[in-house]
Amino acid sequence: MQMIYGVKDKPKFSQTIIFAIQQLLAIMAATIAVPAIVGNDMTASAALFGAGVGTLTYQLFTKFKSPVFLGSSFAFIGPMLAAFAGANAVGYLGYLGLIIGAVCAGLVYVVIAIIVKFVGVNWIDKIMPAAVIGPTVALIGLSLAGAAINDVFSYGEKVTFGVSSYFVMKPNIWFSLICALVTLIVVVICSVYGKKMVNLIPFIIGILAGYAVALIFTLIGIKTNNPDMVIIDFKPFYDLAKNGVVSVSTFVSVPKFSFLEAAKGLGGFKWSYVASVAIAYVPVAFVVFAEHLADHKNLSSIIESDLTKDPGLHRTLLGDGVGSMLGAFFGGCPNTTYGESVGCVAITKNASIVTIVTTAILAIVVSFVSPFVAFLDSIPGCVMGGVCITLYGFIAVSGLKMIQKVNFEDNRNVFTASVILITGIGGMALAISEVYITNIACALILGILTNVMLSGKKKKEEE
Repeated sequence: MQMIYGVKDKPKFSQTIIFAIQQLLAIMAATIAVPAIVGNDMTASAALFGAGVGTLTYQLFTKFKSPVFLGSSFAFIGPMLAAFAGANAVGYLGYLGLIIGAVCAGLVYVVIAIIVKFVGVNWIDKIMPAAVIGPTVALIGLSLAGAAINDVFSYGEKVTFGVSSYFVMKPNIWFSLICALVTLIVVVICSVYGKKMVNLIPFIIGILAGYAVALIFTLIGIKTNNPDMVIIDFKPFYDLAKNGVVSVSTFVSVPKFSFLEAAKGLGGFKWSYVASVAIAYVPVAFVVFAEHLADHKNLSSIIESDLTKDPGLHRTLLGDGVGSMLGAFFGGCPNTTYGESVGCVAITKNASIVTIVTTAILAIVVSFVSPFVAFLDSIPGCVMGGVCITLYGFIAVSGLKMIQKVNFEDNRNVFTASVILITGIGGMALAISEVYITNIACALILGILTNVMLSGKKKKEEE
């Protein structure tokens, strides 16, 4: 795919700021969703700060050659909840557990990186050829499809008819759908027909268009006392002036950093708690390693440069691992490379590292700016759903493009791809004690095993 801006290109300063805002909007929903799901007073602003620090760390380790943003990892939600549960059991805050767990997970990446450094990456091409990695990348996009559609309908009521579920098209659902479709259509038109800057910032224009329509509906709904039309929740803005009092915190506030909260729990430190947290985090790190490979293979195909060889898989792993440690130190959430960021690069054809670095700095800065965080929190799910249809769709199509040259006349490739797609789309996600293995990881592991088994048979036939 021909990039408008390559990895080493430097757009004008004004353009870079706009591109960075677009990247931030693309990754924002998922990044702040993790602390919202985990709860326990974790905050979106701290997660944004941690993601920014983690991304800068990753870029340093990868020698500024891998154009991707790191955000809060959904794979670690289970272990994070376990860290808080264990903390309550021994009577002190779980933030210390979040940091300890992230360090344990990051060390797994460091160990694997050292092995890769000495062994090389040729083994990856053998166990993960296009017949494995292509369907896996496609699966990453397809597995997120449900989340995008749920956002479009703002989690409306469903009914089951036969084996399928349908959204009940009540008035509020219609308004959500209109906002999502406006966002989607504007993004597509700007990306395909836009000239100059317009086709480079389709997400910003799409989100603003969808937000504007949602705002019109909301204001009419408030004026006419029609709750079905109230799409935007203004609570984040109301919270800026607590009890109606405007203060410094209304405009600028320090995020609730994890290390500050963790310091309060040092007095109750117990090695048994450390062991329980490590058991929860370490196995998940191996699972996320598989997704790390898939993301970098996908990004490599988009920018037409093999990142597993330059800067090298050992560097991307070190960057991801150490970035996760620092991300959790500040925001509590281990980080991972984001499919939304990869999709943004693919659609806008902007792989400039300067854009990614600026996005990371912007994430750090805006985490202190209360009104901007409030604005991000107020963007309706239906608007982000419209954007995510294109983002997740591009990830899926990227995977399909990888398998174009695969010989599917050979049943070995057919079975390998079939195992990955069916187990992944079918939702083969496993919970083993406190270890949560995602459907993508399960599908990839089974795909690798199938490929290795059938490759052995192929070697015998060639002999």
